[in-house]
Amino acid sequence: MYIKGRGIVSACVLLFIQQAMAAGMDCTKAANAVENTICANNQLHELDAQMGTVYRGLMKVSADAKPELKVSQRQWLNTRDECTDDVSCLEQRYRERLQVLKAQWKEAVVYKPNDSDEQALDDLQKRIRAASKSDPQFALERTLASLAIHSPLTVFDAEPDEGEYAEKTHFPKNIPKGVTQSEWKALQASNLDADTEQGQTTFNLLDLDEDGQRDLVVQTYTGGTGLFSFYETYRRDGDRFIRRTAALGEESGVGSSLYSISGRGANQAVNWISIRGKVYAAYRDSNYGVDQVYLLSPLQVNVEVPTLTVNYRYQLSIPRTQTKEDHKTPYTLNPELHRALAKGLATVGKDSSDTGGERKPLCPIPASAEEPEEYYGYGAGYYVVETIADFPVHIGNECFVARLNDHFGNYDKKDGLYAQLTMRKPGSIEQEREYEVHGRRRITQVGTSMGKAGGGAAD
Repeated sequence: MYIKGRGIVSACVLLFIQQAMAAGMDCTKAANAVENTICANNQLHELDAQMGTVYRGLMKVSADAKPELKVSQRQWLNTRDECTDDVSCLEQRYRERLQVLKAQWKEAVVYKPNDSDEQALDDLQKRIRAASKSDPQFALERTLASLAIHSPLTVFDAEPDEGEYAEKTHFPKNIPKGVTQSEWKALQASNLDADTEQGQTTFNLLDLDEDGQRDLVVQTYTGGTGLFSFYETYRRDGDRFIRRTAALGEESGVGSSLYSISGRGANQAVNWISIRGKVYAAYRDSNYGVDQVYLLSPLQVNVEVPTLTVNYRYQLSIPRTQTKEDHKTPYTLNPELHRALAKGLATVGKDSSDTGGERKPLCPIPASAEEPEEYYGYGAGYYVVETIADFPVHIGNECFVARLNDHFGNYDKKDGLYAQLTMRKPGSIEQEREYEVHGRRRITQVGTSMGKAGGGAAD
């Protein structure tokens, strides 16, 4: 299946640590300058409440580390108390400690890949290598499609609030088509209106752990320059759907995401696949010459993930027939220009984008040049396209600076890699020229690793 297109600190040291409520310390029991200062300052009292939540959550999930955690909290209390009634000092101490405890909490509950995950990654690698023998261009896509989960899918949207110009949405009031009564009851009990407040929201019901019950994927479109959509998962647990990040506490709730997809300035997609009886969100993040695929456990907090890297080599070509600026009218390149463009294109790396190195001028710099920098490269890029390389094109006695851009490795059956060659003469006000470039790819390497996810799969 494919979806495309985020003290408890109180006075009596350990006693308050163990007993403080989420609302913060009990100020009726404040017994010294530190506690009175905390109770008199709303921000400090709120930080104290956060400390309580995080500390209790960490104690709950860190059974083996409880003694060490208690000792470190006592030590921190002593350090905190040195601030006495200095508000800025107390705030700094709280924030530093919260940062440490939150990191420990997350480390305690994150999913750690096991032997089964390594075997699934190895299986995927072998399948792609085998498929590449008969289809070196689309072996990855074919393999992921063959592993698609077979869970029935129901999709429905949040409803707009009343009012002709209402921009906010809310969870549907009536049961959508395809949703069972049991699912509807669980959905209504799961406080999903909080998600609809983040942006345009779509709900997807599908089985993510192959237990026979459908789970929930909430897609929230927030837009922005990257046209972002964020995806979070909920596990069906009896009469409710439980957010994937529930183990991290309330602060990790609304706004969290398993992954995000950028509709502009990236080439990303997700396939829901099943390998060895386990479902993964196969998150693909692409660039020129490489596909990175991260196998995300959909109902877990992921940090280290099985990662597949597929490398490609391209055979680039520039079509003789081009299209004018109206994108409709065709014309034919004259032979001299076509040869010059092809010769320049031949200097571009066939398997990766230009990563820099020693800078040399692409065209000779005349003594009269007012902007010597123009001769070294094409200049700043634009975030919606990927810069592959800058290179010179020689037409007769003239030297032009050219750049090859693509759409982050976007590839289809018709044109293969669709890229653009733009060209200008340095030191001239002459308008730049643009030409289509096509490329056919073949897989050169399929590698595996365990590591942190990148792109929109990064936590």
